[in-house]
Amino acid sequence: MSSPHVSAEPPEPPASPVPPASPAPYAYPSATEAALSHRVPDLGALQLLLAVARLGSLGRAARELGITQPAASSRVRAMERQLGVALVDRSPRGSRLTAAGALVTDWAGRIVEAAEAFDAGAQALRDRRDSRLRVAASMTIAEYLLPGWLIALRTQRPDTAVSLLAGNSAAVAARLLAGEADLGFVEGLTVPAGLDEVVVAHDRLVVVAAPGHPWARRRKPLAAAELAATPLILREEGSGTRQVLEAALGALARPLIELSSTTAVKASAVSGAGPSVLSELAVGEELAARRLVEIPLADVRLRRELRAVWPTGHRPAGPGRDLLALTRRT
Repeated sequence: MSSPHVSAEPPEPPASPVPPASPAPYAYPSATEAALSHRVPDLGALQLLLAVARLGSLGRAARELGITQPAASSRVRAMERQLGVALVDRSPRGSRLTAAGALVTDWAGRIVEAAEAFDAGAQALRDRRDSRLRVAASMTIAEYLLPGWLIALRTQRPDTAVSLLAGNSAAVAARLLAGEADLGFVEGLTVPAGLDEVVVAHDRLVVVAAPGHPWARRRKPLAAAELAATPLILREEGSGTRQVLEAALGALARPLIELSSTTAVKASAVSGAGPSVLSELAVGEELAARRLVEIPLADVRLRRELRAVWPTGHRPAGPGRDLLALTRRT
């Protein structure tokens, strides 16, 4: 007898490879989970319960934690109401935990231990943040104000390593927005979008020339129009000094010399190469020694605000906060 014919089923296709699971994104607490803090005693209450368990006395536990015994009793009662169970039996011989209290104490120990680990980790993050400070500053502030501020900061935070990046105001803003600096100082009229600011000082720009320049012998103040029409020794475009000058005078004559540092501009003016406009902070010594002469202006005042800046929403903390406080005090 022939065996019955059995039709073979086609083989199943091979399973497609399953891509590895991506790490789950952080799950923010739901509304129910967010209410956890209302159902769980605070750390202070849990530490008190642990002290009562260890010392066998509510009074000794209160003294160890630096609170009064009535305050400790009140805190235990509040914790019992919050949990809905009795935690401590009180008697003239002392205090002992109930069965529920012993169980809660075991849980409390784990919570306090986790909180201590959390605190230690947070302190490590603060220590790492406080170990360095990256400052970016426009040239005038970097050369004539920041050295004094940083010396004062050093006395407060001797273990903080400070790096200073000097450039024009536009470069300072770019470094902050790129995350390459923690705190910046600028001299321009405006602050770019994405930065918060506070005024830390005021400055005056002065027209200066070497004693042998014809302007040094003039008897009448210099008109703004004549200043604008005269080729000057200037900082590069993007500098705060240049921005203030252009805003006050409008279009300027083509620069006689264009340099990227205040020191270089000042040296060129002292050499007699031509007149310049510089911060009063930068030329105080040269004016006092008559290596430069200030030329009075007739119809314009060149004043500006010096600002501390930082990325929007990230106000400086740690050493940055301390440096900012020093600038405001001086």
